[in-house]
Amino acid sequence: MAAATLALTDESTGSLTLGGDLPVRRLGFGAMRITGDGVWGEPADRDGAIAVLRRAVELGINLIDTADSYGPDVSESLIAEALHPYPEGLVIATKAGLVRGGPGQWSADGRPEHLREACEGSLRRLRRDQIDLYQLHRPDPEVPYEESLGTLVELQQEGKVRHIGVSNVKVAQLEQALELAEIVSVQNRFNLTDRGSEDVLEACAKRSIAFIPWLPLATGSLARPGTALDEIASGHGAAPSQIALSWLLRRSDVMLPIPGTSSVEHLDENVAAAGIELSDEDMEALDRALTGE
Repeated sequence: MAAATLALTDESTGSLTLGGDLPVRRLGFGAMRITGDGVWGEPADRDGAIAVLRRAVELGINLIDTADSYGPDVSESLIAEALHPYPEGLVIATKAGLVRGGPGQWSADGRPEHLREACEGSLRRLRRDQIDLYQLHRPDPEVPYEESLGTLVELQQEGKVRHIGVSNVKVAQLEQALELAEIVSVQNRFNLTDRGSEDVLEACAKRSIAFIPWLPLATGSLARPGTALDEIASGHGAAPSQIALSWLLRRSDVMLPIPGTSSVEHLDENVAAAGIELSDEDMEALDRALTGE
């Protein structure tokens, strides 16, 4: 498979400027997988997790995305251990609004008091005075959305948060959020096989809001031998997951994938995907493969 030989540049990935003052390359790192199984507890290989984070920065990644619920608390602490004092230009994004009952268990908690407590905890673990990008992890059906978002606005006004993002939203919720705050990013599930947030992506593109797809490398049945994805990957000397990532980067100028991994080798492979240039024919074939045409 294609290996990363050069660090990312603005030219190789394209770039976005969050909120008008935070430039980032359009390939970040998602720090969920550096925790234990079920995104719970410490990683089995702590030194390996530290190495992955440092390698990400070496490769030119300048956006790392995490959340207080990853571990919980573990991912943020590892980021600070590996990278603090942070290099100039590195953007750390984190999220709040989910609580954990155990491995693989996630529950929404958008209460203002919880979000305030979560923000203080993230600041402490990340060793920051201000969070670059603070995202509401998920709307809480038990709490009015304006109360949850309003708390992030208050934290921003207090200087604890620089920019605000939202996650796992529908278009109507994004529009509601935009009435309450300047939203600089949206993080929804989106990949080659799951395009259920296509309308949210279009809304972000219209407003120049960064769209951060989670689960970006999923390929599902499209990666079976003999499929269009398999043939395109073979033609580029790449893995199907690399093609899936390259497809995202070409799909929209506001797309900002954050593939995560606990392996330096896999990280190198993901970064190498930025050097794959899909043709118009490749893109059309991948679209036909999804629709079955």
